[in-house]
Amino acid sequence: MKRLLITLLAFLTFPNVYSSHLNNQRKFIVTSESTKESIELAKYLKNNGVVKYSAYWCPNCLNQSELFGKQAYSELNVVECARDSLDSQTQLCIDKKIKGFPTWEINGRLILGVLSLKELSKLTGFKN
Repeated sequence: MKRLLITLLAFLTFPNVYSSHLNNQRKFIVTSESTKESIELAKYLKNNGVVKYSAYWCPNCLNQSELFGKQAYSELNVVECARDSLDSQTQLCIDKKIKGFPTWEINGRLILGVLSLKELSKLTGFKN
């Protein structure tokens, strides 16, 4: 019994750093560092109207964002589709008929799935 109380007390005393959803963090946090090239690509995508449709709870969306890194990610046009997210734009996602995440909108065309930076460059005409 004593061991159980000590374990419970330790659990309550030390917060779990990975429990962001328990703290109503309804968005994911990109942690990787960007490269100069990924920042240039992100700015190009934004300037050319490319949009990433995403959901904070989607692991593929996080993987896609980590490919860019946190500095480049902040440059992208990202539409959050999850109803309970902090920056929800669910109606726009419904209107666009988004079926899964991530979805990229490039020149009016919807492309579902994680795309490499090289694939995004090719699809958008980005020249490094």
